[in-house]
Amino acid sequence: MELILIRHGLPERVETEDGTPADPPLSETGHEQARRMAEWLKDTAIDVLYSSPMRRAVETAAPLAQSKALTPQLREGVAEFDRKASHYIPVEQLKRDDYESWQRLMRGETRGVDFEKFHAGVVSTLNDIISAHPGQTVAVTCHGGVINAWTAHVLGMEARMFFNPNYTSISRYMAASSGERSIITINEHTHLRGLGSNRG
Repeated sequence: MELILIRHGLPERVETEDGTPADPPLSETGHEQARRMAEWLKDTAIDVLYSSPMRRAVETAAPLAQSKALTPQLREGVAEFDRKASHYIPVEQLKRDDYESWQRLMRGETRGVDFEKFHAGVVSTLNDIISAHPGQTVAVTCHGGVINAWTAHVLGMEARMFFNPNYTSISRYMAASSGERSIITINEHTHLRGLGSNRG
């Protein structure tokens, strides 16, 4: 089967004053990124659509769900590792406002997060999805940490953040029923021309 992981679009910056989890919606740019992603995948046959329950992933899934006449199935196991954080700062804003924290993120440091536990949960969830859909193509709208965790697993690497997927980037994997996992593409984002990227 083919597994397609799609990072959410650019969210709004949210910092809660009472410490409750930030769950930001997509920004105007993020909605346009999601629309373009769905258009980019219009000729790709997708049988099933899953999503993280976090708002930015659900909103990213919406135009693809409409295009494919699919209802996203929500899975907690593909939510981001910072799901309980009281703030969400888009990476390009973090680089501008807190360069030291941005550098830590780019080095793969995830302070206060048991990334190995997170990694194990992502791998377990995605393997369950794979097992449930033999011979099909499944798309999952999720997060940069999820894509890093699964890609590291497929490559046989240690569980860590090691690259920064673009917003609404598309990464494709093959998963055999015998257990073999392989990468088709990583971080496709041609559809973002004119909208910038996380590299700014």
